[in-house]
Amino acid sequence: MAQITVKVNGKVHTHDVEPRTLLAHYLRETLSLTGTHIGCDTSSCGSCTIHIDGVAAKSCTILAVQADDCEITTIEGLATKGELHPVQQGFKECHGLQCGFCTTGMIMSATDLLSNNPDPTETEIRHALEGNFCRCTGYHNIIKSIQWAAEKMKEEPVMSE
Repeated sequence: MAQITVKVNGKVHTHDVEPRTLLAHYLRETLSLTGTHIGCDTSSCGSCTIHIDGVAAKSCTILAVQADDCEITTIEGLATKGELHPVQQGFKECHGLQCGFCTTGMIMSATDLLSNNPDPTETEIRHALEGNFCRCTGYHNIIKSIQWAAEKMKEEPVMSE
């Protein structure tokens, strides 16, 4: 066993974990943050995307021990004071989801994109989502959702993580 301390969604957690425990499993099973989905365990689908120290990463390819002393944001940590993050709101407003399985990863990748590029082109959005697969929507409304969020964030800047 190895002891790790991580700050997840603003709260510090210390736990003993098996060295082979994936970060995705730690978040879901130990912290009960089930918004981080596990779709493939091979980093192909992107449904497990979270932010580690402010950068999008696929949690199915990271060991929990590698996240020791890191700050992690999951989909549950994006909303503040009961208000959806603009990207979350954009997916709602523009119908950017169907089954919802990929949605958390898409949103986490999109928030990372918009934190670095507040006015992305459609091509830049598509490039940022290359590691995230959706088998339901055809991406059209996902792109519209992110564009909607970018416009909203220009009007009302979001506090950084």
